[in-house]
Amino acid sequence: MRARLPRRLALLTAAVLGAAILPLVSTGTAAAATLGNITAFTPNGSTYEISAGTPKVRVSFAQPGVFRLWLAPTGTFSDPVGGKIAIKTDFGAVNTTWSDAGTYYRMNTSAVTLRAYKSPLRFELYRADNTTPVWKESTGLTWQTGSATQNLVRGADEQFYGTGFRLGAWALRDLSVPVAVDNTWREGKNASPAPFYLSTNGYGVVRNTWAPGQYDFMSTVGLRHNETRFDAFYFVGDGPKDVLNRYTDVTGKPFLAPIWGFEMGNADCWNASNPDYQGDHNRIDHQTTPDVVKYADQAIAADMPSGWFLPNDGYGCGYKDLTNVVSQLQSRGMKTGLWTSTGLSNIGNEVGVSGSRAVKTDVAWIGPGYQMAFDGVQQAVNGIENNSDARRFVWTVDGWAGTQRNAVVWSGDTHGTWADMRWHVPAIAGAGLSALNYAAGDVDGIFDGSAKTYARDLQWKAFTPALMTMSGWGPTNPSTGFSDKQPWRWAEPTLSINRKYLKLKMRLTPYLYSMSRVATETGTPSTRAMVLEYPNDPVARGNETSQQFMSGDAFLVAPVTSDTTVRDGIYLPAGTWTDYWTGKTYAGPGWLNGYNAPLDTLPLFVKGGGIVPMWPQMNRSGEKPATPITYDVYPRGTSTFSLYEDDGLTRSYQTGAFAKQKVDVTAPTSGAGDVRIQVGASVGSYTGKLANRGYDFAVHVASAPTAVTLGTTTLVKHTTKSAYDSATTGWFFDPADRAGVLHVKTGTQSTSTAFTVTATGTTLPAANAIPTGSQPIPKAGQTVLSVDSQETGQPGSNAIDGNTGTLWHTAWSNVDPDPAPPHEIKVDLGASYQVDGLRYLPRQDGGVNGTIGQYEVYVSDNSTTWGTPVSTGTFSGGTTEKALSFTAKTGRYVRLRALSEVNGGPWTSVAEITTLGKPAAVSAPIPKAGQSIVSASSQQTGEPASNAIDGNTATIWHTKWSGGADPLPHEVQINLGASYQIDGLRYLPRQDGGVNGTIGQYEVYVSDSTTSWGTPVATGTFSGGTTEKTLSFTAKTGRYLRLRALSEVNGGPWTSAAEITAVGR
Repeated sequence: MRARLPRRLALLTAAVLGAAILPLVSTGTAAAATLGNITAFTPNGSTYEISAGTPKVRVSFAQPGVFRLWLAPTGTFSDPVGGKIAIKTDFGAVNTTWSDAGTYYRMNTSAVTLRAYKSPLRFELYRADNTTPVWKESTGLTWQTGSATQNLVRGADEQFYGTGFRLGAWALRDLSVPVAVDNTWREGKNASPAPFYLSTNGYGVVRNTWAPGQYDFMSTVGLRHNETRFDAFYFVGDGPKDVLNRYTDVTGKPFLAPIWGFEMGNADCWNASNPDYQGDHNRIDHQTTPDVVKYADQAIAADMPSGWFLPNDGYGCGYKDLTNVVSQLQSRGMKTGLWTSTGLSNIGNEVGVSGSRAVKTDVAWIGPGYQMAFDGVQQAVNGIENNSDARRFVWTVDGWAGTQRNAVVWSGDTHGTWADMRWHVPAIAGAGLSALNYAAGDVDGIFDGSAKTYARDLQWKAFTPALMTMSGWGPTNPSTGFSDKQPWRWAEPTLSINRKYLKLKMRLTPYLYSMSRVATETGTPSTRAMVLEYPNDPVARGNETSQQFMSGDAFLVAPVTSDTTVRDGIYLPAGTWTDYWTGKTYAGPGWLNGYNAPLDTLPLFVKGGGIVPMWPQMNRSGEKPATPITYDVYPRGTSTFSLYEDDGLTRSYQTGAFAKQKVDVTAPTSGAGDVRIQVGASVGSYTGKLANRGYDFAVHVASAPTAVTLGTTTLVKHTTKSAYDSATTGWFFDPADRAGVLHVKTGTQSTSTAFTVTATGTTLPAANAIPTGSQPIPKAGQTVLSVDSQETGQPGSNAIDGNTGTLWHTAWSNVDPDPAPPHEIKVDLGASYQVDGLRYLPRQDGGVNGTIGQYEVYVSDNSTTWGTPVSTGTFSGGTTEKALSFTAKTGRYVRLRALSEVNGGPWTSVAEITTLGKPAAVSAPIPKAGQSIVSASSQQTGEPASNAIDGNTATIWHTKWSGGADPLPHEVQINLGASYQIDGLRYLPRQDGGVNGTIGQYEVYVSDSTTSWGTPVATGTFSGGTTEKTLSFTAKTGRYLRLRALSEVNGGPWTSAAEITAVGR
């Protein structure tokens, strides 16, 4: 799938494009019809048929909390889907009752009550008490030719999720979401739509259809699909996990990938000499398919984990000598897969004879989406499983409801930019809210990219089950001179960072594999939006937490998605959270700001009670036996983990060839006490199961225990780490390892026998309050912009290196006379802060020259305009640290001027300068949920100004054009719902292919009233085209925004806008 190739537009046929832009409601047809009064109510066991004249509705209960609501406008029921989406609807008899309640018929199960109001026919769903509402229709089911709609009353604080692999925010309240294939793979689009959503009211719905649709989660929830019939399954549960379980009962549980599928995959064309190949034919070491083996050898030489290759990834690439290539990669512990843009005509031979084990579909083949794409993926699954004993492993775009049982969904052709990375975080986490356990995007995209974006993107994706990198399509990698994106093809420090996280991912394989088994059993994905783990936390319910996620039930991952070394806005829910790298423990709930995140550090926390199984270090699964297994334990109260294992390759697990081993940890909730780890017997068997294995434990505690026992045996205490490492059993407490780690070895144990490890008399780490005030600003992200003078070997950078043994000193040797004060140093803090303090540490080496006397401190948001000092005065002598406090000023740059030296000398010296503050509020798009239109100078019927703030790029505001146009200028006034510091605006021209109305010359106003606007905050002229136009201006506080269009780029009299987005804080 390669959007850069011009020929790709030819490959996407008119049929594909047509499928993507079908109108959501057909025009030029008869007016919409709505169900009338009930004329017949016919119960038949757990099925009820309700007539409203000719139209009929059938209600069928599959489980007490699962039912089907099926409308036949003509009175004849049809199901063109044919059981491909809802693969199981018979779960045995369901006990239902019904009664006539006067104004409605009441249908009851042990879980729900469904009311069918009589006049007119309209449904309301309640819990079994018939009092607690789940959903209510605002009108009866509505249809017209090519469209069927359900309209619901939205709850006061109801939130919505789902709709598949949506590229962007996962909390959908106040958004209009197309459930449609468009193959554009940009923010707000859907790489694999699913006609499914779930609600915080405790229910979910899947429409049993192949037709595109649109879900409007507005004040009235409108749910439309482009077919005349209405057919939906409803799932009612106790929370989002329960709803996903019931949804996947009907549509299929997520598949379990082969264990090598959790490793890094690498895609490229290694057959560039093929005359049909549409890329560069002259690529070195890419001339013939066996060249891929050279890259496998590079991975091994670089000590880089890598699990599989797609050697024919590119239009016309093809392959040669496949059987030999598969054999060569297999001998190196790696698997082979194939990419296809034309179908699977030879998959029987590719899998059954050559031994290929994966398929990646391409938009040129399955681009029409819907049933065609769904069936194509099923063909790939069948091609693998009908020709081998291997498991399915398919990557695809354009999935649908049910794809979770067959494929990894992939975000398409994206870019290696901070912006794309930012929306990938909620996209991949949010996909799990449609039960898509394996959602992925190319590491650093296939286009653009850089060493920094690659390292940052790989870090967080290492905590998702599936990841792949694609080469050959981006710019030249400076490290190699080629468009390579394999993780070992980068220079330092990126190379080491990539290795660090891929090795960690390999060690975490038993954890991620077990979490994916949970997905296969329950529908709960391993990559989880915060709401899945914390459904009752109001903060976790919304997009405030969309830039973080849970990896399984233990890890909280907060990716860094901008060019910074400081991560702000990490939300830690209730409980305790331990920094994975430092061991510092925090008590939630609260927002953690100012996290020190240099390029090699992913902000990563482990929930109190977390139990994380880890393999010994290896670069590929099967490289060596998985013994000893290490349990990384964060004791806090009682917690449990179930380790799942099987052969990792075949489908024999489906017939019971697997084993589970339960681990229970009991500890105090705080303070001192015993930590008990109970390891159960491994129950079950499979080919290759270890009869015996070693067990190591890394237990995060604050103090050494008085004793450690294995059953009734007291283990030996080792006094040094080296003695512990060389021993086969025993324990060692290391207070310097991440704030305290108790290391325990049991030696080899039978996997069929349970045992208990007890650490007596230890102490849990104290949970620190999350800092809310001013803190020392991390120096890792700081740089010295300039100093006016420095001595060789004593540069300005020493003042912010965190080492009190070094110093900055102005020049004193080889100069005559020595430069006299004032001297100064300018520091870039790496990000914007509210700076309110500074600490000056004089030199600590015994020398006295250069101690600052009189000083000035400045703060600025740029490095050229400093204004007046925020602090002035005179430091006292001596070597103790001097602390300043002053009124906070927002800025990224700090300037310290030394006007004199305490002893009257001409020098300045500094051991350390520490700046204090807290992160400045960052401007961001203002949520459209609370916005409304105050007024618009003109609007066409059906294209109102409200479309410009509905979050839907497919709708537009257009000024009047029917019957004559209103003259320019045009304007729209928007109520943002609250007061903000507005410092930007984004204007998205219409995206529907039309050109009329694109704004040329403009004015932007901000005000705290709608009557007094003052002077514009921005003026200028937008360029033509459909790309989003971005404005930045000096912040102004206000609740109201006014955009005036003074001209149209083509000279017409109209104005149009797909979206207008205010930016501020």
